[in-house]
Amino acid sequence: MPAFDRQLRRDRAIVGAALLAIALVAWLSLLHLSATMPGMDRADMPGMAMPRVHTWDPVDVVLLFVMWAVMMIAMMVPAATPMILTFAMVQRQRQAQDRASVPTVVFLLGYALVWTAYAAVAALAQWRLHEADLLSAAMASTSTRLGGALLLVAGAFQWTPLKQACLAKCRSPLSFVMTEWREGRAGAFVMGMRHGAYCVACCWALMALLFVAGVMNLLWVAGLAVFVLAERVLPGGLVVGRIAGALLLVAGVVVLVRG
Repeated sequence: MPAFDRQLRRDRAIVGAALLAIALVAWLSLLHLSATMPGMDRADMPGMAMPRVHTWDPVDVVLLFVMWAVMMIAMMVPAATPMILTFAMVQRQRQAQDRASVPTVVFLLGYALVWTAYAAVAALAQWRLHEADLLSAAMASTSTRLGGALLLVAGAFQWTPLKQACLAKCRSPLSFVMTEWREGRAGAFVMGMRHGAYCVACCWALMALLFVAGVMNLLWVAGLAVFVLAERVLPGGLVVGRIAGALLLVAGVVVLVRG
């Protein structure tokens, strides 16, 4: 048992370091993209990007998708770390029992694929908002109705049964692994996708708030990432989420009234 415990600690250290490296690379890439994306001019504020004043072409939309994909990885990999570490622990236990095991990266790839799909949807949404002249040079909403509506939707969603059910899945890694278990590499990939689907269902409205403060407002991006992590790992995460929902509702009303 002491040897097995040492293996588990070593695995946690290796997987944790790998996830930290992935998140760090994603954040550094995001910083780089925010300042140097082709087809964009730099805004006056550091870490911001300005869209072209004319219609975006397909290359711009593809680059926008890359930006969103990198952003989702930077924000969501830290939040998924407890789940990924739990999956790695179960795989190590299976190895110790001479049972078939799967590399943890397979689970991570399934998870990342779902958020990449969300990034594609978000990029298309941003393209349509840009075409409708509803975004500023900082990629933030220029419409008080749109901004207020997004705040109200995000705030209300924090109180819905769907939000609570999906958040419960994300807050209970071992329970998820046990109830969603599938054998083999394909099974691990599907498990990663299912966890990613729960995460998207839990956080889609929060991610849409990027259109309120500015898609490339990196302080806002970091703040959302910290909040998503807090919802999942803090003992009072459920209460924190509901309090945030109430504050978002108030902010939405204020924006609409002042607009």
